[in-house]
Amino acid sequence: LVIVESPAKAKTIKKYLGKNFEVLASYGHVRDLVPKEGAVDPNRKFAMRYQILDKNEKHVQAIARALKKSDALYLATDPDREGEAISWHLTELLKELGVLDGKDVRRVVFYEITKNAIREAIQQPRAISQDLVNAQQARRALDYLVGFNLSPLLWKKAGLPGASAGRVQSPALRMICEREEEIARFQPREYWTIDADTEKSGQTVPARLIEFRGEKIEQFSVTNEAQANDVRSAIEAAANGLVTVASIERKQRKRNPAPPFTTSTLQQEAARKLGFGAQRTMRLAQQLYEGVDFGEGA
Repeated sequence: LVIVESPAKAKTIKKYLGKNFEVLASYGHVRDLVPKEGAVDPNRKFAMRYQILDKNEKHVQAIARALKKSDALYLATDPDREGEAISWHLTELLKELGVLDGKDVRRVVFYEITKNAIREAIQQPRAISQDLVNAQQARRALDYLVGFNLSPLLWKKAGLPGASAGRVQSPALRMICEREEEIARFQPREYWTIDADTEKSGQTVPARLIEFRGEKIEQFSVTNEAQANDVRSAIEAAANGLVTVASIERKQRKRNPAPPFTTSTLQQEAARKLGFGAQRTMRLAQQLYEGVDFGEGA
């Protein structure tokens, strides 16, 4: 019995593995923290209380029934901490149901849905990584401990009933507040730059004044219009309509390719170039990852 997260992925993998394997989907997470106070107890080493998700209980029961007829359980959820946690939660539920006795439990991961990748993963199983599970639980506990206290305050103070605040929103709010305070403390100062459009052989070349009368021009070297006009007049009188190139400096520049997409940069580029929302972007990315079913032999 092989367990993946999505039913679309299950159909494709079933074709690759053949008749000796049954492939079922967990439909994502199978259990979560109880939705009330005390789900995470800091006084008991952050003990966490879980319950099965109502919407996925029928899928867990279907997995339990299929496991009774199977020799081994292959947990092939996504190769990240969320996928690792789903595999762990599922085994905990199956233990409670008493269907894991005498069954081999193996964790397999793959990063592409191709026949070779799937079969190679099945041949190289491992144990569930408790480090990844603990990482996901720590993240979930932080969401709960911050959000359980902060979200009601958000509803009351911001007038946004149902809005959530957690490990991401709270530091983001702090960053926004600190930036607003910096803006409020800002003292505006006037400064001027001296620019010119020069021309050579019919081609315009932009120029900027960087030194005047032996002194380097800094941001606040010219602080008012009168001073700027004095500098301009002095330059025009000295140049008499003609400027000379004192030196030319040639440099080589290297351009590196953009790094691979992360979830956030993928969403940003899709929004900027294609006008896609975050949900549409992630739905399309998931569909590309799962592959397209072209029928028999695909």
